[in-house]
Amino acid sequence: MIRIPVRGGLALVVAAAAVAVPVIFLPAYRLFFLISLGIGVVCAGILYLWHKLRPLKEEDIEKKRPLGL
Repeated sequence: MIRIPVRGGLALVVAAAAVAVPVIFLPAYRLFFLISLGIGVVCAGILYLWHKLRPLKEEDIEKKRPLGL
């Protein structure tokens, strides 16, 4: 397993570059990325609306201390 010893903002730049290079040079990857991005945005929107319209209430939580500590 290869590990790159970077953290923080530089790690984000490395990850973005690792996604951007295939998206730019491989047309099939472009289509896959756009479909995946669309599915992700739709799921995030549904979850956002669900939690905005049905917020979690105090009585919905069964055990606040499941280990009894």
